[in-house]
Amino acid sequence: MKQSSHSSQESRPKVIAAIPCFNTRRFIGDTVSRARKYVDQVIVVDDGSYDGTAEAARAAGALVISHGQNRGYGKAIKSCFEAARVNAADILVVLDGDGQHNPDEIPRLLAPILRGEAELIIGSRFLTGEVNMPSYRKFGIGVITSLFNLGSRTKVSDGQSGFRAYRRKIFEALSLSEKGMSVSIETLEEARKRGAIIKEVPISCLYSLPTLNLKVIRHGLRVALSVVKIRLKSSLPSFIGGKIARNQSL
Repeated sequence: MKQSSHSSQESRPKVIAAIPCFNTRRFIGDTVSRARKYVDQVIVVDDGSYDGTAEAARAAGALVISHGQNRGYGKAIKSCFEAARVNAADILVVLDGDGQHNPDEIPRLLAPILRGEAELIIGSRFLTGEVNMPSYRKFGIGVITSLFNLGSRTKVSDGQSGFRAYRRKIFEALSLSEKGMSVSIETLEEARKRGAIIKEVPISCLYSLPTLNLKVIRHGLRVALSVVKIRLKSSLPSFIGGKIARNQSL
């Protein structure tokens, strides 16, 4: 992000892109190089890769944080948030390192935050005219997103998108415990509980050849069950508090 004067550098927010990845050497160099055009710093969280991902990321200009062993997507996302805090980011953009997300769409996610219209932006795959997504994946994401939206005033079209942007007040406040892909829903639930203004912008997404197997089905079921757990955990205190208040008023 080029600036013309010292004063403008002081007034503009610091933007960091964080990329959680596992064995993405084939894509990570290009992803880092393109992301650097739109942000002040790129941080790659290498979740135990053994294919040279870390080396490729460094060669492309990224700061690499290594887990040493595979700890799961949820842990990688937590490391992204922690790295943004340590490196004093005002805005954090998170995107995948496997070539699915287009770094050239980063400005699209930043724009509503820079205009002061939102605090968390989701890059939605379902706001474009054509959704280029395997049907089984579209179905699974639809179920998970519906579970998240159930009974909520804040509804989204893509609860599982990993392409997001956060203002500092949001990513600093999040307390996450999920270790797997369900962290995507946990993040939204935590932000929603804190009254964050959440908006979506359309993004594109590239997919490898669709492969539906038992492992994929089990993964989807685990995420769906985790979403139910997250929603129940979030709504139960409010339900109990309301019931107590009603009883006290009798």
